[in-house]
Formats: sequence, C-alpha cells, structure tokens
Amino acid sequence: MAQVIESIDVDVPVTTAYNQWTQFETFGEFLSFVDSITQLTDTRTHWKVTIGGVHREFDADITEQHPDERVAWNSVGGEADHAGVVTFHKLSDTTSRVTVQLDWDAQGFVEKAGAVLGIDSFAIKNDLKKFKEFIEDEQTPTGAWRGEVSN
Repeated sequence: MAQVIESIDVDVPVTTAYNQWTQFETFGEFLSFVDSITQLTDTRTHWKVTIGGVHREFDADITEQHPDERVAWNSVGGEADHAGVVTFHKLSDTTSRVTVQLDWDAQGFVEKAGAVLGIDSFAIKNDLKKFKEFIEDEQTPTGAWRGEVSN
C-alpha cells in the first residue's frame, strides 16, 4: 500500500481551514485529481477522480470527524481502495497547519510507478499549495459542517 504524508501552513485560523475542508464538493477547486465529489449523506461522499489518465469512481465514508481537529475516511466499494486523515493544528490565532495522510492501493503500472517515483507526494504537496491559495484568498470558508463522527 502506498502512503503520502504532507503538511502546509495556512494563514487563516484553524476553524476557517477546517470548515473549508468539510466542503467536499469544492475539492475540485484545489485538488487536481478530483473531477467531482457529491455529498450523499453527512458521512458519505461519491468521488469521481482521474489519476494518471485513469478515471475512477468510489464512495468514501467519514469514519471520524472532530471539529477543528481531524477528518478521517475510508473508501467503500468502487474502483479505488484508500483511506486518509486530515488533521488541523492551531499555530496561532491566525495561522494553522493542515496535514494530509493518504494510504492507497496503487493499481496498474502508472499508479505504481508514480508511487515509487514520488509523483503522488509531489501532487499532494502541490494540491495543498492550491488549498492554501484558495482559503487565504477567500479568508472565509464557503460553508461548514461541524458534526461529530466517532469510529
């Protein structure tokens, strides 16, 4: 199983970063591999992604969510096997750190080669930079879901 862990500091309060991250349907604004995400329920999303030119669809269940701290998920069914967690750390009243950990089963030659060459890590780091630009430009999240989910 491949794994990527990347962090970025953003110049917004932790609540702002967290609230934006709970707006899954906006991920296409800053995650390059996301074609679309549909929020099906409070804890289930449907993803359409393109990775290395390969299109995939899957559902993901939020397995843990604690406001201003973390959001964790697992894929269920579909064409991708992955899990992840995003954690939010208050650095100051106006700055926070966002850390993404993704674990997935790389499929096919392109994905496996990308994982070995670190292309996946580069892509996540680049997408976190896009998130930083997005939320720092906005300064206000496009919405928020502050529900609590425990596993």
